[in-house]
Amino acid sequence: MEHQTEKAFQKQAGIFQNSKDLKKRNQRWFKDVGLGFKTPKEAKTGTYIDKKCPFVGEVNIQGRILTGVVASNKMKNTLIVRRDYLHYVPKYNRYEKRHKNIPAHVSPAFANAAIEVGDVLTIGQCRPLSKTVRFNVLKVSKSKSASKAFNKF
Repeated sequence: MEHQTEKAFQKQAGIFQNSKDLKKRNQRWFKDVGLGFKTPKEAKTGTYIDKKCPFVGEVNIQGRILTGVVASNKMKNTLIVRRDYLHYVPKYNRYEKRHKNIPAHVSPAFANAAIEVGDVLTIGQCRPLSKTVRFNVLKVSKSKSASKAFNKF
């Protein structure tokens, strides 16, 4: 029962928990999000319950797949992904640096990865999960260096 961290009882939809057969009682539902992304081992064997998780929850990945760098991980189950890009200014025939901060939901399947500031993430668009969050983390890649340079990944 270590996965019961909320006030309301957490359970996966469609799984009957009071079966007399122990194999059926300890069943876990998970899915493949597709697009070449592997389902983490923690999502298959873990005990966490997260309805906003793309692997064991009720969220589909559809739309854009983006890559960015973690800018902040101070929120619970959410982090800020920074995407740097260059914008062309025709008057001066030059480029200027710009960025966007995108909030993304982090599934407990990636909790063991201990995502830190500077790590490179792949995020996928989904339905609105809250007022500002519209993306879900699909893959975590550790950063090679923690320099604050302008990179195109």
